[in-house]
Amino acid sequence: MSTYDLIVIGAGPGGYVCAIRAAQLGLKVACVEGRETLGGTCLNVGCIPSKALLHASHMLHETHENFAKMGLMNAHVDVDWDKMQAYKTETVGGNTKGIEFLFKKNKIDWIKGWAEIEGAGKVKVGDTVHETKNIVIASGSEPSSLKGVEVDNAGGIVVDSTGALALPKIPKSMVVIGAGVIGLELGSVYARLGADVTVVEFLDAITPGMDGEVQKQFQKILSKQGMKFVLGAAVSGTSVANGSAKVTYKLRKDDSEHQIEAEAVLVATGRRPYISGLGLDKVGVALNERGFVAVDDHWQTSVKGIYAIGDAVPGPMLAHKAEDEGMAVAEVIAGKHGHVNYSVIPGVIYTTPEVASVGLTEEAAKESGRKVKVGKFPFMGNARAKALFQAEGFVKLIADAATDRVLGCHIIGPNAGEMIHEVCVAMEFGASAQDIALTCHAHPTCSEAVREAALACGDGAIHV
Repeated sequence: MSTYDLIVIGAGPGGYVCAIRAAQLGLKVACVEGRETLGGTCLNVGCIPSKALLHASHMLHETHENFAKMGLMNAHVDVDWDKMQAYKTETVGGNTKGIEFLFKKNKIDWIKGWAEIEGAGKVKVGDTVHETKNIVIASGSEPSSLKGVEVDNAGGIVVDSTGALALPKIPKSMVVIGAGVIGLELGSVYARLGADVTVVEFLDAITPGMDGEVQKQFQKILSKQGMKFVLGAAVSGTSVANGSAKVTYKLRKDDSEHQIEAEAVLVATGRRPYISGLGLDKVGVALNERGFVAVDDHWQTSVKGIYAIGDAVPGPMLAHKAEDEGMAVAEVIAGKHGHVNYSVIPGVIYTTPEVASVGLTEEAAKESGRKVKVGKFPFMGNARAKALFQAEGFVKLIADAATDRVLGCHIIGPNAGEMIHEVCVAMEFGASAQDIALTCHAHPTCSEAVREAALACGDGAIHV
């Protein structure tokens, strides 16, 4: 039996990136994955398939809402749900096969099956125990449950995010429980496909933790697109009968009970670490109070030689955060200095318009005692955004009042998920708002709005 330098448990974004980087650094690596394809939740039933459906439904929205405005007449489009699902599946397959190719290219062994840690340096898969010098837990996460709500993806009525990607038909109505990223992305897909979508959220605002101005504008735009919102509502249960479901909730402001009926219910109340079956308690790997694997500054657990990254550990549950940690922990295991700057991890919601953020919100900056200045620029003043019929949003830049150093940025508008990276690079280099303002931006581009927001931190934006 081979002895490895590293066995990675899980082939999602964190796991497969960790395995590849470790192999590039000269380590003998294996990756354990029980799915039939590599890529984890993200590529198989998460980020990638949802973005395929978001793209397809956005194209439908454009034909219905904007083609005639551009002189593209009589663009009647019917939805073939089976073909849309096939497009999604083809998109997923191309990406998962790509990772399999990268494993072969980098001489990484794919151990097929589900892992159980027998002890430091021992990973059991099936009836075989594999020996290794180091273990990285990259097992990802699974949808959180909600008391009183029974998810049945096979039934296609009350589903989680996995089931929502492959409903047997496009429902006429849908209730989304939870106004976070997953709920709003998939809710917007079905709204554009013709469903009557109502979002029920426990808190008093959508997208918890985001900039307050962005939250309000985002809800306003989604409401104009036809989505309905019930905020400050605690869901107590669901019931299924005759091909539909009833959702029962109480409004927190007056404790009044209400029901809403829909053909489909999406439970999108967050995710939790997927660590059951790994045998962590048996080998003494400690968890924190929220059930995440506890790690030190080098991603090592309470057991020497066992590391953990991604959704299994504290921090934002984002694929790119897991990838960064995967590369960093591989560097550590190889004797180098792995590093992740947790202050500069962007977040994106891939609706239309997109929403992107990095760093501190205005509220968080002020709560920390910092004096800040805010530069804001509306896309209504951006020529490219107006041509795209996406001029309702804005760019908001947060800078330190004394030093002008960029502390955060929040964008709601076209291609926000692409534009945010300019600010990420600026923050990595400790740039000031003036540095961005003095950098020439091509015209006409949506990115000019970032420069205008930076100008607004100084003497003022030009086009407003």
